[in-house]
Amino acid sequence: MIIDFHTHIMPPWILDERDHLARTDPCFGTLYSNHAALIATGEDLIRSMDQDGIDMSVALNIGWSTHELCVKTNDYILEVASRYPKRVVPFCTVQPTEPEEAVRELERCARAGAKGIGELRPDIQGYGLGDDVTALLVEAALASSLIILPHISEPIGHQYPGKGVVRPEQAYEFAVRHPSCKLVCAHWGGGLPFYALMPEVGRALANVYFDTAASQYLYNPSVFDRVGDLVGVEKILFGSDYPLIKQSRAAAEVEKSSLTATQRAAVLGDNAIRLIAGEGTQ
Repeated sequence: MIIDFHTHIMPPWILDERDHLARTDPCFGTLYSNHAALIATGEDLIRSMDQDGIDMSVALNIGWSTHELCVKTNDYILEVASRYPKRVVPFCTVQPTEPEEAVRELERCARAGAKGIGELRPDIQGYGLGDDVTALLVEAALASSLIILPHISEPIGHQYPGKGVVRPEQAYEFAVRHPSCKLVCAHWGGGLPFYALMPEVGRALANVYFDTAASQYLYNPSVFDRVGDLVGVEKILFGSDYPLIKQSRAAAEVEKSSLTATQRAAVLGDNAIRLIAGEGTQ
């Protein structure tokens, strides 16, 4: 089974309001003000999965600036998942700077079937992973057995739209502060696994996973082998960042690695199945 742990879908009305939202919402504007940036609906995602041999996808939201936009787009993701319960795993988003509303929305989405929160954008949404509002979010997430998935980027290397400034050290500090939380760091955690050679960092990553979204834009294919050696293949979750990257193209990156067939199966789906089911390394 192949599970894509990092895809994005949006309701069709977003296309009609694209230019307005690009001007008024910082995260949306950063990602989609350029009309060359693709926007996918739930139906687009299902067609892509059918074409590219993807069995299931985690549908993520983005870091909207207002609670109202979080709710409206969460509703759409939950509705798509209800229509395709065996194909789409819904993740919701919240605006933690409105903490009471964020917690209520998180709980509502969990009751409706959401399995996680993400893709959170702390730098764009105006908070930090170490803030007290984040701690409230974690408490609510733990109560509902939700996974937390923030965008993490590399401290060096080339710039790109949406790179942001949430770095590996912030993800590490979050993991230290919230050791019971299931944390998935997007985009290989901005290189956080490479610090696992430091014993205290390795210990802190017990409940931390890393998705491979946009891997081919960031690293050469040996990253799969290197990260597997450092933190364990069981911590790697295949993700494409669809529609930014074609799902089959992203999956082909796994095949370019030196992982064994069993390890490739783990990365492509087995690890995600266990995590979504509530199983983990602890």
